[in-house]
Amino acid sequence: MNTNRKRALLKDALDAGDGIVRLAPAWVPRSFLVPGGRLKLAPRDLYALGADRGGIDERWLASTVRADNGPGTPEDEGLSYVVVQDGAEVVKILLKEAIELLGDQILGEAVMRKYEGWMVLAKFFDNAGPIPHHLHPDDEHAKKVGRVGKPEAYYFPPQLNFVEQNFPYTFFGLEPGTTREDIIRCLERWNEGDNGILDHSKAYRLRPGTGWNIPPGILHAPGTLVTYEPQKASDVASLFQSMVEGRAMTWDSLVKDVPEDRHHDLDYIVSMLDWERNVDPEFMKHYYVIPKPVKSSEAMEDEGYHEFWVAYRSKEFSAKELTIFPGKSAVIRDRAAYGLIVVQGRGTIGKMDVVSPTMIRFGELTEDECFVSVDAAEEGVKITNTSAHENLVMLKHFGPGNPDLADGAA
Repeated sequence: MNTNRKRALLKDALDAGDGIVRLAPAWVPRSFLVPGGRLKLAPRDLYALGADRGGIDERWLASTVRADNGPGTPEDEGLSYVVVQDGAEVVKILLKEAIELLGDQILGEAVMRKYEGWMVLAKFFDNAGPIPHHLHPDDEHAKKVGRVGKPEAYYFPPQLNFVEQNFPYTFFGLEPGTTREDIIRCLERWNEGDNGILDHSKAYRLRPGTGWNIPPGILHAPGTLVTYEPQKASDVASLFQSMVEGRAMTWDSLVKDVPEDRHHDLDYIVSMLDWERNVDPEFMKHYYVIPKPVKSSEAMEDEGYHEFWVAYRSKEFSAKELTIFPGKSAVIRDRAAYGLIVVQGRGTIGKMDVVSPTMIRFGELTEDECFVSVDAAEEGVKITNTSAHENLVMLKHFGPGNPDLADGAA
């Protein structure tokens, strides 16, 4: 399909949806992890991409970032598609292309001038066991391999955490008193089995309905709660743990985002750690996140809804959880474009019917994910819960420079 045709279809879709478009699910496997089976993907499809590629344990949301899964990764893995109507046919156009073609209309001229695109990636990840202790490089280190650094945040949606799986704890940072030499010795033991890096860290119990904020350079080994993860639009990481639950991690998983001439420079690799933050004796005080209401709870209840900030400690992104009460409607205004995913209930968002599905087959379209343009967000989106008994709940992810966040949400 040529560019002019894509632009015309996208304009028609935006007009038909009053500035709101529907997105298709973007599923992502990870070869070194075991999926937890709570993302509503049909169990028979957890290995739909092949056992050699790994189980599907992530769903990426409003994504313009290609997954960095090594050789054999499809060109569009991790990328979200806008679902549009072309006569009697349903077609898909990459959200990345949509923003390249109509960014001023979708995100706004000011955002496009400053950021040149959609600079946030949100995802769900769901694993039966813990993720290896790892970090995401900051901009300074990521730039050396042509990438950008990645701060991120976690929120644990109660609706998806009906079981906790095997290890509902996350190791964060390093114990105060840990030295750089301690971590270098762990790396030197990489091929000797478990390199013991968790001996220098502390695990925290994960609680549904709460979250964490994790700047770049902090080691973390996420546990087994389903996690909603808004983050900067990047897929960089370095794994520092050599073995997890008996599964060996490759040295390449440590150095894939390290300059090639530094792949065995342990001093350089350890320099990627933000040491002060890792050994912070008040780590929980500084990085634990409790949701905050966007305004008076009483005022929101009178209008038929609750809305909370669930990610608000980073300037690079933010996120909210919105609940519309049974049988109620509310006009919700935001001052920035956003992606959204429905995690419970059914209703309408503007002209769009939405429902949180019970089970999704791989490749199947759904009615649970949308993108709201800046004009629609500012004008206000009427959201209706069509159930008489069940809440309609959705998560909303915003890019950098969200004016509502700048006005004191944090």
